[in-house]
Amino acid sequence: GGYVANSLAIMTDALHMLTDLSGIILTLLALWLSAKSPTKRFTFGFHRLEVLSAIISVLLVYILMAFLLYEAVQRTIHMDYEINGDIMLITAAVGVAVNLIMGFLLNQSGHLHSHSHPHSHVPQSNAPHPAHSSSHGHSSLAVRAAFVHALGDLVQSIGVLIAAYIIRFKPEYKIADPICTYIFSILVVLTTVRILRDTGVIILEGVPRHLNVDRIKEDLMKIEDVYSIEDLNVWSLTAGKTTAIVHLQLVPGSSSKWEEVQSKARQLLLNTFGMYKCSVQLQSYKQEMSKTCASCQSSSA
Repeated sequence: GGYVANSLAIMTDALHMLTDLSGIILTLLALWLSAKSPTKRFTFGFHRLEVLSAIISVLLVYILMAFLLYEAVQRTIHMDYEINGDIMLITAAVGVAVNLIMGFLLNQSGHLHSHSHPHSHVPQSNAPHPAHSSSHGHSSLAVRAAFVHALGDLVQSIGVLIAAYIIRFKPEYKIADPICTYIFSILVVLTTVRILRDTGVIILEGVPRHLNVDRIKEDLMKIEDVYSIEDLNVWSLTAGKTTAIVHLQLVPGSSSKWEEVQSKARQLLLNTFGMYKCSVQLQSYKQEMSKTCASCQSSSA
């Protein structure tokens, strides 16, 4: 519609919707990849393909956005373009209608999630496990987040509709079209910069934002018979799949309790901190011999 109407505002709005579409595709890709088993060559599985796909889709969006911004600057300088106000108005109206329907459906879905438990007549003894109920809460939050995002898309579509209305009935104010492109390009950058930041942390094997390494160490040290933490590595295979490797030293004389300590450490990492996978290495405490530097040895000799 934007191409036929020669409207950059419509095309930029469509570009913003492309970022949403890529997010949906990445979610489906993650679900598909999580079902694939690791191989002898890729022992961690194929979760990082989701990260690579995210980077490629964002770069594609930026290339298209750069082209639209270039066209917007040219139009602002030369003003030698014509826009089909009728097609622009119809396309913008359809965009607003679709966003209204999407927001309504997400709002209804959010209500269904929030009211599903109070109306159930399941006895308390047969109530779902806390982890199960928290997953329902998480899905409800996801629906609400999607609803808020849909409201943002609706505001943008209304902006395009207003610009289309102005251009349709006041063609001399066609500068509204490139102005919308400038504004919506900022929205696209704000939408995608977080994706780039998160994927960058994953590729560099950084600690996810929602985890605090010092807090993990403190809780591990509270486990009985743990003397020290030699090493702790935390990283993500992909979004939402965090992995940890920890090396613990046991209190002298407690090596017989290693299974109990390992079980508690694994439970802490998997259940409390929500790790996808973890490895706990244990060894008895051994006091390190103090090392004298080579220069001191030579001087004493």
